[in-house]
Amino acid sequence: MSSRSPGPPTGIRWPLVLCVVIAAAAETPRKGEGAAGARMQPSVFDESAAYERFMGRWSRQLAPLLVEFAGIGEGDAVLDVGSGTGALTRAIVEAVPSARVVGVDPAAAYVAYAQAHVPDGRARFLVGDAQQLDLADATFDRVASLLVMNFIPDPSKALREMIRVTRPDGVIAAAVWDYGEGMQMLRLFWDEAVARDPAIAARDERNMPLCKPGELAAMWRRHGLALVDERPLSIVMSFTSFDDYWAPFLGGQGPAGAYVAGLNETERAALRLRLRRRLVGDGEDRPISLQARAWAVRGVVPPR
Repeated sequence: MSSRSPGPPTGIRWPLVLCVVIAAAAETPRKGEGAAGARMQPSVFDESAAYERFMGRWSRQLAPLLVEFAGIGEGDAVLDVGSGTGALTRAIVEAVPSARVVGVDPAAAYVAYAQAHVPDGRARFLVGDAQQLDLADATFDRVASLLVMNFIPDPSKALREMIRVTRPDGVIAAAVWDYGEGMQMLRLFWDEAVARDPAIAARDERNMPLCKPGELAAMWRRHGLALVDERPLSIVMSFTSFDDYWAPFLGGQGPAGAYVAGLNETERAALRLRLRRRLVGDGEDRPISLQARAWAVRGVVPPR
């Protein structure tokens, strides 16, 4: 057993399902710095209500698909790496009646939000780091990570930690948005932002790591996981109006929100106009539906 922890956190009874949620620490890109490989401080993902408006509502749609893909079942002990505001935790406790969930996130605001909005007695949230889990070896039957791996400063280190805390024959699964082609909400945003200012092309989230088909699967295989399977998970993002699409960017969340926050009023208005024309034309406002695809991977931990 690892010296990091003598056993499960206080108050957790085994073999009840334990879900520990760890959102990635990262470093905010400096102005003009590329999104590819850029580390992002929690300041880019730190305001829980703004994150809910920007991405949390879509995470809740995607989470049940990852729960099913990961094969989480009754009696499993589950580690969920990447909670944000608790979407995956909620999906697990709703899908698996025997689940006991502990969420761990480096952002106190997210922990507080999750505690308030996932009040199920089987869910508990703590603070932690995906790259150095304070958890015992071979503890979990399933590990799942929702929309986090590409924001972790050292995803390989995080995956090694996931493998360490997973029992032999356990499954590790993750999903990351297809920022290049399949996540239309952000694809349209960056297409118009770069068209307006080509100098910021390196900040386009299409340059993010692990978001292209095959990249997650290759990483899983490099770390010795067996029976690796990768497939797309898709949802529809339905916006009631253009402002329902645009307003969440003003909250400063994620690379796109951080970019909008850095614009002056004139620049922001120009980008808004470009996006409105792209999405609804010059006529009256109307509802908008956009496709969103994530790439999901799963693999089995071999015997040690």
